[in-house]
Amino acid sequence: MDINKAIRLAVDTGKVEFGTRSTVRNTLNGKAKLIIIARNCPKKFKDDVLNYSKTSGINIYQFSGNSLELGSLCGKPFPIAIMSIIDQGNSNILELAK
Repeated sequence: MDINKAIRLAVDTGKVEFGTRSTVRNTLNGKAKLIIIARNCPKKFKDDVLNYSKTSGINIYQFSGNSLELGSLCGKPFPIAIMSIIDQGNSNILELAK
């Protein structure tokens, strides 16, 4: 299984949240299991999330596509620069991203 299918399956069957504010909140609360960052995520947001994830010990996956591609992959009509996986659902995304 590839990472694109795992992301889509996690969105469909698990619990994910999109956006910088919710990702930072989930990171600080310890709810996030994995953070996915699009290739073209603004540096300011990316640096904030990287700092918080290091202190919380949460893994980060750098998505190879841009935010429009990540949004499309998630089935959303808007770009997604950062998302957090709270519950992987039926996917094995947490194993693939290590």
